[in-house]
Amino acid sequence: MKENTTEINLGFHHKPKSFSDYLAYRFVKMLRFFADIFFAKRYGHRAIVLETVAAVPGMVGGMLQHMKSLRKMGDDGDWIKTLLDEAENERMHLLTFIKIAQPTLLERLIVLVVQGIFFNFYFLIYLISSKTAHRIVGYFEEEAVISYTEYLNEIDAGTHENVPAPEMAIQYWNLSKNAKLRDVIIAVRADEVNHRDVNHNFANELLKK
Repeated sequence: MKENTTEINLGFHHKPKSFSDYLAYRFVKMLRFFADIFFAKRYGHRAIVLETVAAVPGMVGGMLQHMKSLRKMGDDGDWIKTLLDEAENERMHLLTFIKIAQPTLLERLIVLVVQGIFFNFYFLIYLISSKTAHRIVGYFEEEAVISYTEYLNEIDAGTHENVPAPEMAIQYWNLSKNAKLRDVIIAVRADEVNHRDVNHNFANELLKK
C-alpha cells in the first residue's frame, strides 16, 4: 500500500541538459498542450484518460529490462520490480478516478487510439534510447504533479465538489474512513512525485553508462 507523504518537492523540474532531454521535454509539453485544449478544467476526465497512458511506460520498461536481464544473465538492480510497480500504481489511479468521473464514449475511443499509438512509440523509444524514454516519463510526471495541484486548487475554490473517496482508494492508500476526494488527489500526487524522481534518476544513471 502507498502511504501519503507531505514532505515532497512539488516544484522540482529537471532542466534539459542535452539534445535528448530537450526533445523529451518538448514532446511532453506538446502532449500537455493538446490535453489542456481537450480537457480544460475537467480534471477527473483528464486523469482517467492520461492515467491509461501513464500506466504504459512502467510496463514497457519493466518488460524490456526483464529481457535485458535474461540476455545478460545478470541482476537488474531492482529496475524491473520498480517499473512494474509503477505501472500497477498508475492503473490504480485509473480505477480510482473511474469511480469519480465516468468517461464518455469519445474518451473511451481516444484511450483505444492513444494507448495503441503511445505503446508502440514508447517501446521504440526505449529500444533506441532508454535514457530518453525515462526522461520523457520524468517530464510527464512533472506535468501530472502540476495538474493534480491545479485539481486541488479547484476543489479548495469550490469549483469541483469534494466528494467522498471511493472505498478502493481508502484501502489502497490507507486513508481514513471519512476521506474525501481531496485526500485521494494528495495521495495520487505523492505517487506521481515519486515516479517523477525515480524516472529522472534512472535517466541520470543511464547517462553515466
